[in-house]
Amino acid sequence: MKVCVPTRDNNGIEGIVEQHFGKAPTYTILDIDSREVSVIPNNSEHMGGVGLPPEYLFRNGVEIMLCAGLGYKALQMFESYGIRVFVGAGGTVRDTIEAWESGLLKDATSENTCVEHGHHH
Repeated sequence: MKVCVPTRDNNGIEGIVEQHFGKAPTYTILDIDSREVSVIPNNSEHMGGVGLPPEYLFRNGVEIMLCAGLGYKALQMFESYGIRVFVGAGGTVRDTIEAWESGLLKDATSENTCVEHGHHH
């Protein structure tokens, strides 16, 4: 199973979690079974590439997305690809994976998504 974390760099497991999901320059992917880590550039259309992040990550075999938070539309897109999203990520990729494996990250729902980018009501 592959788990993805949006990151600011390509430092792998020690990479820093990017708080703004759409602006992440890289995505760090951990294969839970083999513990193999790979970092892929964010080539989605946000960054001048093609396709939206959920589609791009789906093509890379990602099944679970761990992020700080995301908008409702993004969540719906991930769900349409069958990718489960958890929110509450922070620190490094290692911190985030450990938090997720300990059950500390929450399933993303329409109630805990950002209404718009960075606007909390």
